[in-house]
Amino acid sequence: MLQKIQQTADYIKSKITVIPNYAIILGTGLGELVNVITEKKEIPYEEIPNFPVSTVEGHSGKLIFGKLGGKDVLAMQGRFHYYEGYNMKEVTFPVRVFKALGIDYLFVSNAAGGMNSSFEIGDIMLIEDHINLFPEHPLRGKNFNELGTRFPDMSEAYNKELRKMATDIAKENNIKLQYGVYVGTSGPTFETPSEYNYFKIIGGDAVGMSTVPEVIVANHAKMKVLAFSIITDLGVIGKIVEVSHEEVQEAAKIAQPKMALIMEEIIRRIS
Repeated sequence: MLQKIQQTADYIKSKITVIPNYAIILGTGLGELVNVITEKKEIPYEEIPNFPVSTVEGHSGKLIFGKLGGKDVLAMQGRFHYYEGYNMKEVTFPVRVFKALGIDYLFVSNAAGGMNSSFEIGDIMLIEDHINLFPEHPLRGKNFNELGTRFPDMSEAYNKELRKMATDIAKENNIKLQYGVYVGTSGPTFETPSEYNYFKIIGGDAVGMSTVPEVIVANHAKMKVLAFSIITDLGVIGKIVEVSHEEVQEAAKIAQPKMALIMEEIIRRIS
């Protein structure tokens, strides 16, 4: 595993001139954020040694390098999901490579179903914490001390300082920001009404099929993490309607310019 991580990192280094300190993982329908990245260089996933390939509509499958907020960034236009058949080591492999490149900050986005009764479709939720309901843990198995400690602390999985910056920027730009706990599940089915209700009872505000594995591995690697959910459908009793993947993508596209503004300004302000 260590050899594969280094091999992939070395390949990426050979293709770029500047190593970024910020990585962004873009979720379903959110890939257009790369349009605000300037001086872009693209590397398709299929050209990168050991990299999985995204199979889901709305996930283009490219690493994008360029400038955002005046800083050098790397963006994943398309992520990998457990429900695609990948194991958790494969799902989180890019995060390992990011750390091997020297990246210290990870920004994550996803499309999610909202259970909080105050949420509306199109809202942006700043993730404050998560509940992991995936059937496989990304740190299960042999631990490599070079990658992180055997039992990593998760008391602040989502960096408090970055969350405060996001809140300040949202207020300055009159962007409505919701706050809550993200529930990570395996998918690929959308939730039943009873499942939505259960997730709410155990403390969830939004639910999705990604993010949690990457955040766990990023914390294992001592990276600073910030994450957003775009609320693309509702699991609130009385508001639950039939939902499709296409509708999720459309709802995400409408909200993403506001999320992009917040991300760009945070990167600009980090000293």
